[in-house]
Amino acid sequence: MIKTNIEYLRDPFCIERDGVYYVYGTGVDNDDWDNTVWTCYKNTSGRLDGEWVKVGAVAEMPEWATKNRWAPEVHLYRGEYYLFGTYYSEKTDRKGCAVFKSSSPEGPFVEISNGHVNPPHMECIDGTLYVDEYGTPWMVFVHEWNHTGDGIGRMCAAKMSHDLTHFTSDVITLFRANEPVWAEKDSFVTDGCFMYKCKTGELLMLWSNFNADGYCVGVARSDNGKVDGKWSHDESLLFSKGLSGEHGGGHGMIFNDVDGKSYLCLHTPNHPGPEGGERTVFVPIYEENGSLVTVFD
Repeated sequence: MIKTNIEYLRDPFCIERDGVYYVYGTGVDNDDWDNTVWTCYKNTSGRLDGEWVKVGAVAEMPEWATKNRWAPEVHLYRGEYYLFGTYYSEKTDRKGCAVFKSSSPEGPFVEISNGHVNPPHMECIDGTLYVDEYGTPWMVFVHEWNHTGDGIGRMCAAKMSHDLTHFTSDVITLFRANEPVWAEKDSFVTDGCFMYKCKTGELLMLWSNFNADGYCVGVARSDNGKVDGKWSHDESLLFSKGLSGEHGGGHGMIFNDVDGKSYLCLHTPNHPGPEGGERTVFVPIYEENGSLVTVFD
């Protein structure tokens, strides 16, 4: 496991472009959630354990995006860079997911969705992009537990327009937070969704909830390799306190380094403390027979 020098950053999302690595995430200062910002770090050393330098804020925030700026992730789509991020909007009095665009991974990213993409009556976070085998873009996202009626978070999805500015289908529910056998009895969190297509055709989703040891990363899988399939949950986890031997952590995603090796990127531990704040780490990961396996030294 590679521990970077990136501290006090939650929900890290890593990409590599032309030999340069970028990590985007929720910048946290003394656990002040109202004043979080979308933050970017850059690494030009060519090594994941090299020095990461803070680029700072990379997006031009609209005036209605006043707080709860969480979980930015950047995707290269049709030759442009798109930032999917969460913020609280004065327009809707809700947290929701919006889309920003730039010609560079360093921004500036400018909002193209004119506010939240999700329906205004829903409280949503952690939107991610997935493009299916037909070239149709989807947003997979969290329907927050505090607005579901029963206090249990859902993972949801909807088709998007090809310019990524709006939904073109109704929202569908994929699964609930309390479904996995590993989830704590009172678990209600559906965090950090990330889609992964296996060489076998299996469609997997990384996501975070709590098990007996704390915050962790699990795997859900579609029965037909499509977003709108029936989703089940692997019993084995990708990351947990029990696996790392140190701390729990979560909000994971997968990327490849310059040599084509795959890594799980996430933050650990889950809260600032005397041992240090959330640190971005990279865990080697590989695919085996339609499943993902993490490697801990």
